Formats: sequence, structure tokens, C-alpha cells
Amino acid sequence: MPTADPTTDPTTDRVEIAELFARLANLLDEFRHDDIGTVYHDDVVVHTPRGELHGLGEATAHLKQSQVEGQHTQHIHGDVLVHLDGDRATATANQLVYVYTPGEAPHRTSGLRSASTAIRTPAGWRITDMRITLAWNQEK
Repeated sequence: MPTADPTTDPTTDRVEIAELFARLANLLDEFRHDDIGTVYHDDVVVHTPRGELHGLGEATAHLKQSQVEGQHTQHIHGDVLVHLDGDRATATANQLVYVYTPGEAPHRTSGLRSASTAIRTPAGWRITDMRITLAWNQEK
């Protein structure tokens, strides 16, 4: 297990971990699936309502396969809570996902809850485990 750097600031760590959620939302909404390694650790495990993904390769392939021609998403994270434990942290967040065709109102909206574990790496904080739970879904 990595040891905490005594020069790190807990506030900075919390901001950097919360920023992982914003970066994840942006890369999903911009279809930058190959950039998932800027958020997830190489050995990430992602538990979704549709199944479990192991590693960056599976996560990237899943995102690319899930993309539907002509549909866009808007991911919004809120209520991010971060609990630090040296070079490890847990974080929870609420997420709203809007699926839409450009210029039209969303035709699907989902409310999700995510719980994650992150570790400090030489490249910065990365999510090693993420559990995504569907709270509700609305189709038009």
C-alpha cells in the first residue's frame, strides 16, 4: 500500500478526487472513451446495472459499444463526498444522465448513485473501483 506524502493537503486531495467525477462526465459526454485512463486506474473494476467490467480495456470497449449513433449524453454529478485515508479514498456521488438527440429534449433520464474507491498514483488520483446503482429511470 502506498504511504501518504506528509506534504499533501487534504483539501487539495478532496478537490482532485471530486474532479475525477467531472472529468469522467466530460469524457463520456464528449465520446473521448480512449481517455478513460485519466480517471480510472489500469486495473479498475466497474460494477454497473448491466454487468461488471474489469480493467481499462473492458471499460473502454463497453463505452464504445454503448454509444448509439445520433444520441448524446449529459452527465451531471453532485453531492460528492470524499473520505480520505492516506493514499486511498472513498467517494460517493449522485448522478443525473440525460440522453438526447441534439436540439431536442431528453428522451431518457436516469438517476444514479455511485460509490468509488480511488488511490493516489504517480499520475494523480485514479478510481480503482466504482459501483453504479440505478435509482430511477424515465423514458419518454
